[in-house]
Amino acid sequence: MVRRPVAWVVAIVLFAEAIGIAALNWFMGVVVDRQDMSLAGLDPDVMSMSSKIGGLVFGLYFALCGVVALLVALRDRAPAGFGRVLLISAAVVHGLLGAFAWGLLGVPQFVFMVVVLALIVLLLMTYDARQRPVAEASRDGRGDGGGSAAVLPPPPPRPAAAEPVTPPAAPTTP
Repeated sequence: MVRRPVAWVVAIVLFAEAIGIAALNWFMGVVVDRQDMSLAGLDPDVMSMSSKIGGLVFGLYFALCGVVALLVALRDRAPAGFGRVLLISAAVVHGLLGAFAWGLLGVPQFVFMVVVLALIVLLLMTYDARQRPVAEASRDGRGDGGGSAAVLPPPPPRPAAAEPVTPPAAPTTP
């Protein structure tokens, strides 16, 4: 049974976005190549090739983010290390793309970017909840019967009222 379907949704959306970004940039590269026009003195072949390479790089980036989301969904645990950093960077990229989409493309594209941003943030936040401790065995070694939850350790003692809160000032030389 799937407990947190948001990871599956994020993985599917990121894979679809990877294919879409790569295909769109490849198409733009083909259009620039067939026009055979120069933009501000740039070589059309260079512009075409850079569009295709950029599309493949961004497509692979979003596909890697989709793999991380898929691993989160399969393992049902929070992403850690490089995967977490990758998902956070994908959220930042979608925030920036949303800002550009608002100004250059329109409201529907902005809404799509914000929805993907919200899904990534939801993925990161749902797995960030504090885990409950596992029940421990009783002190006599017979177990606790499996019904009681473990007690959290007591908080560290607070400093006494007589101790200063801030350290004393450092001595100065005359």
